[in-house]
Amino acid sequence: MEVGMDLIHDSGVQMVQYLQTNYKDSQNLFLFISFAADLRNTFFVFFPIWFHLCQSVGIKLIWVAVIGDWLNLVFKWILFGQRPYWWVHETTYYENSSVPFVVQFPVTCETGPGSPSGHAMGSAGVYYVMVTALDSILVHEKCSSFIKWCLHAVTWTAFWGVQISVCLSRIFLAAHFPHQVVTGVISGILVAEMFSHTHLIYKSNLKKYIQTTLFLFIFALGFYLFLKAFGVDLLWSVEKAKRWCANDKWIHIDTTPFAGLLRNLGTLFGLGLALNSQFYVDGCKGNQGQRLSFKLSCIVFSIIVLHLFDSFKPPAKIELLFYFLSFCKSAAVPLTAVAIIPYCLSHMVNTPNKKHFSTD
Repeated sequence: MEVGMDLIHDSGVQMVQYLQTNYKDSQNLFLFISFAADLRNTFFVFFPIWFHLCQSVGIKLIWVAVIGDWLNLVFKWILFGQRPYWWVHETTYYENSSVPFVVQFPVTCETGPGSPSGHAMGSAGVYYVMVTALDSILVHEKCSSFIKWCLHAVTWTAFWGVQISVCLSRIFLAAHFPHQVVTGVISGILVAEMFSHTHLIYKSNLKKYIQTTLFLFIFALGFYLFLKAFGVDLLWSVEKAKRWCANDKWIHIDTTPFAGLLRNLGTLFGLGLALNSQFYVDGCKGNQGQRLSFKLSCIVFSIIVLHLFDSFKPPAKIELLFYFLSFCKSAAVPLTAVAIIPYCLSHMVNTPNKKHFSTD
């Protein structure tokens, strides 16, 4: 088994070297793709756009992203996947030959285990939701079979183009082996497909959101503590990242397993809080909330405010404080886009009308 994995890892390292050698000039492109595939962009960009254009798609995006990343964490803890940038230094596979040299980048030094790839899994799940939604919007019954085929071909070619780009990017950066990104893509699609048949998420009240958030947190924490009691440290990868990262400044606390967990759970909790608030009812549920101009205004202002909001970085010196503030910051994202921004815009639009009627 170990020999087989060594062969798989070695072939993966060879692919890393091949990409880094032959596509060195594409470094900035690969870095951008890796940045764009981060789930942060789902929460700060894709979610506000889709929620105000089609609320069900926006809600599904959050659930797929959060549950998918939670499952990714559990899979990482079970599979104990290596990462190329530290595996080449610790394996005995190269004891009779020179250790392959792989280039590291500022985004290489992820501190969690490597399998499956979180970027690939998150990207596959999120883009699967968006492409299927786009498909259903563009393809009408009145369309001819040829037009339907062309639309399907365009949307799904774009989908697979994005997934291949994300996979190549993560391999180029020496953050993942090829089999890890492939596993991530397959897992992400399965999660998204699962939620295509789950309609309870659209009717969940605040109690359901709180119960789901607590269950996901307690399960992950319990799983971690249970194995730790038997001498299995699920944070083993953090030590490897600190030891083999080429630059200590490239190691960030927000890449640790629990940081990602609390960040995602905060987003889910914030969505439940927003959808069950009076602000949401007053801002999005009235006649004003159905107008395209109002929806577009909500999208623009949400993206601007969230971009400014994202510039706030919780202090990383005190770990528990960082986790708590990350949870609160993430909860504020859907609360702002779903409830606060629409309510404020609706109030601003209705105020002049009230003054007009009062003068009459």
